[in-house]
Amino acid sequence: MSWNPSHNPDRLTENPSLEALIIPRARDLGGFEVRRALPSVKRQLVGPFIFFDQVGPAEFITEGGIDVRPHPHIGLGTVTYLYKGEFEHRDSLGTHQMIYPGEVNWMIAGRGVTHSERTSKETRSKRHSLFGIQTWIALPEDQEDIAPDFEHHKQSALPHIQDAGVSARLILGSAYGESSPVTTLSETFYLDVQLAPGASFPLPDDQEDRGVYVTEGTVEIAGDQFTQGRMMVFRPRDRLSVQAGPQGARLMLLGGATLNEDRYIWWNFVSSSKEKIEAATREWKMADWAKGAFQLPPGDDQDFIPISEDLERTRPRRAR
Repeated sequence: MSWNPSHNPDRLTENPSLEALIIPRARDLGGFEVRRALPSVKRQLVGPFIFFDQVGPAEFITEGGIDVRPHPHIGLGTVTYLYKGEFEHRDSLGTHQMIYPGEVNWMIAGRGVTHSERTSKETRSKRHSLFGIQTWIALPEDQEDIAPDFEHHKQSALPHIQDAGVSARLILGSAYGESSPVTTLSETFYLDVQLAPGASFPLPDDQEDRGVYVTEGTVEIAGDQFTQGRMMVFRPRDRLSVQAGPQGARLMLLGGATLNEDRYIWWNFVSSSKEKIEAATREWKMADWAKGAFQLPPGDDQDFIPISEDLERTRPRRAR
């Protein structure tokens, strides 16, 4: 299947290289909208990637910003990568870390961690913008209960791949003979790729699962054109290249080895076991920050995101 832009921009055509075309859904996160590509009805995982949000682009003129209050995670790793703006990250490990464009925040939740992400007071005092991508990676089953951890890496530490009209930065994993310094627990790759008008970049052909998300511009892949705000998932082993349109393009390439076991996802929890999700839910509802499984982040411990009544009516669903 593929997308035919000459008629209906959401129409699928017969392209054997394309497994899925995902059109993100808009989600309101309390006064701020994101576009969510994963999980979707058509594809819930790409390699180990189980969650993919485009944050912005947004402009804040006066006193505006993001306030994602403390909330819990288990069984996953969170990746924050920005094109514009900044976030102030705090977590229950005691981490207090600003992140700026081109840098990466990588937090392994393991058996349980709590964190918040907000716009800093300094940034709120002036006009500012925000644009970036946040993803979750499901941890391997034998690593789901490891101790939580956090890493921050500057842009200069991430491998930079350059060619004619191509500038690519490897955020996670290994690809094109390079390896990111970020500690990962499964085979994966995740790149920020910028293409000049007409420039081409090959997809890695040694990865089991491969996806492309267009954040800016348009691209042509396997004879079809795709515009910004689209995620495409391609069949393994097909040799394919991405070619930018006349205005150039910016992409996120993602994928890796598929999981050998089922995963369940509910709210901010991912696990191979529904029972672990249910146990984490009980712990969060208890709100025993002194002796329970979760603690609030130091410096941001006066509020948290509760589990709503509507959310309680839902159940963990299996991600395939």
